[in-house]
Amino acid sequence: MNKAQLVAQIKKKESYLCVGLDTDINKIPTHLKKTGDPVFEFNRQIIDTTYKYCVAYKPNIAFYEALGTKGWESLQKTLDYIPNDIFTIADAKRGDIGNTSKLYAKAFFETMNFDSITVAPYMGADSVTPFLEFNDKWVILLAHTSNTGSHDFQIIEDKNEKALYEAVIEKSRQWATSEQLMFVVGATQAERIGHIRSLAPDNFFLVPGVGAQGGDLEAVSKEGMNSECGLLVNSSRGIIYAGSDENFAQSAGNAASQLQNEMKGYLNKYI
Repeated sequence: MNKAQLVAQIKKKESYLCVGLDTDINKIPTHLKKTGDPVFEFNRQIIDTTYKYCVAYKPNIAFYEALGTKGWESLQKTLDYIPNDIFTIADAKRGDIGNTSKLYAKAFFETMNFDSITVAPYMGADSVTPFLEFNDKWVILLAHTSNTGSHDFQIIEDKNEKALYEAVIEKSRQWATSEQLMFVVGATQAERIGHIRSLAPDNFFLVPGVGAQGGDLEAVSKEGMNSECGLLVNSSRGIIYAGSDENFAQSAGNAASQLQNEMKGYLNKYI
């Protein structure tokens, strides 16, 4: 999916919601465990009730690869089930020397056909650019994340008082345009998102941390939007685990609907 198509979906659905499919086999409703593929069945029902409210799905790859070959099968079935007009994100946080990154890119972009993948920038250009060699595929580079440990390294300043996350954004924008490059910017870093937007005015931001992690959707929207919206705001646990009984999928749909309705208001207010 290219940038124009993604923006069109945001306008059509009046939403910039990304639903994180962090499907934990230990947290899904008990009755699903009697099915042949509990993880896929859970995802299928979540997709059925949230699809009309979101523009992206983001499976966290760790929840699937931890289950071995069965988990990879569940992930592929989930991908195949997601409608074609939905943007897909492999939350894999890959990044290695060039030939290894090239194979990671082939795995997620060709074999599995994700639209995008999260990538760690620590090893520099030659670990990132192999992911940029695929048409209409995206790198979502970790910039300023939502976890508490983000302050261990990301805000360290060099002799010119430039923070590491600022250097990552500025340098990586030399590798690709906003047609291929997004940044992960945590919702819990809302006080910096306006500054980050000034560093990357045209790039999309993937913003985790709204919902269970306590991020402020209005602050993120106000400070982070550009003329195309420029945001994909992710909620995982707050949506997919909104309910735990046999009506779990409807509870998820209700949670997604509430977020979409709030987003509609911010789109009208800030663009």
